[in-house]
Amino acid sequence: MITITSTAESVEQAKALLEAGVDRLYIGEENYGLRVPTALSREELQEITRLAHAAGKTVTVAVNALMHTEMMAKIKPYLDFLVEIKVDRIAVGDAGVIFVLQRDHYALPFTYDASTMVASARQVNFWAQQGAVEAVHARELPKEELADMAQELQVPGELLVYGATVIHHSKRPLVQNYYNFIKTEETGKDRARNLFVSEPKKEETHYSIFEDKHGTHIFANDDLDMMTELSDLVDMGYDHWKLDGIFTRGENFVEITKCFVEAKNLIESGEFTELKAFQLDEKVRKLHPAGRTLSHGFYDLDKDAVK
Repeated sequence: MITITSTAESVEQAKALLEAGVDRLYIGEENYGLRVPTALSREELQEITRLAHAAGKTVTVAVNALMHTEMMAKIKPYLDFLVEIKVDRIAVGDAGVIFVLQRDHYALPFTYDASTMVASARQVNFWAQQGAVEAVHARELPKEELADMAQELQVPGELLVYGATVIHHSKRPLVQNYYNFIKTEETGKDRARNLFVSEPKKEETHYSIFEDKHGTHIFANDDLDMMTELSDLVDMGYDHWKLDGIFTRGENFVEITKCFVEAKNLIESGEFTELKAFQLDEKVRKLHPAGRTLSHGFYDLDKDAVK
């Protein structure tokens, strides 16, 4: 069975996504969740978890921040809260949090999510031996490499099939440092400011960049859209899909999610044709934010060309 995980930016959007047919909601708050579409309150986390369970679906909460000492000192009350509201699993990339989960015997299954660094079956399997029930694969993996990994994985590998790809995260306030350097009165640094950087002599490039309390985040030139490759991914064994709405907001993200749910249902019934994939792909592209480009990322590259 294919599992679709979708980010949710609000309680109302969570309701719409559950009605659309997602299997798992991905949410988080300000202090411990990196790059969630909206930093939700604890009350909203609890309400969305309740809604998901009432619909027979599950919830993953992002606990994927880079943990400094002061954050680790406060992590236990937050983990206790997540246990109390009965979240189904958390997404973790910091070994310190995994240590606390193990040491204190938390009943919190975790997905290993170290973002760009999860690039081998050996790494995934190491964390599976430490208790991970799933691992989020790096976005920069070509098809050949994914196929090779699939033969060795001990736990499911989650792949991003729609959304933006983070390529760099620094704890430093790089946007603010730039503002200071050019002596501007500009203050906007968050995602809503829609800032981007370009490569020298390549003005058409647009690496989205924003800054928050966790530092600076930079995203790939293209967002991912793997609609036309879904059948091949499932054939390889990748049936855990992630849809990320960090730059695709509101109703459009819900409609895009419906396209992937339809694709899932057609694949499971053996009716997902090349024509249907193309039609759904065209619909996704029309709903995608203007000015943001879509591609397969590294998927079509020769694995030996990726260093």
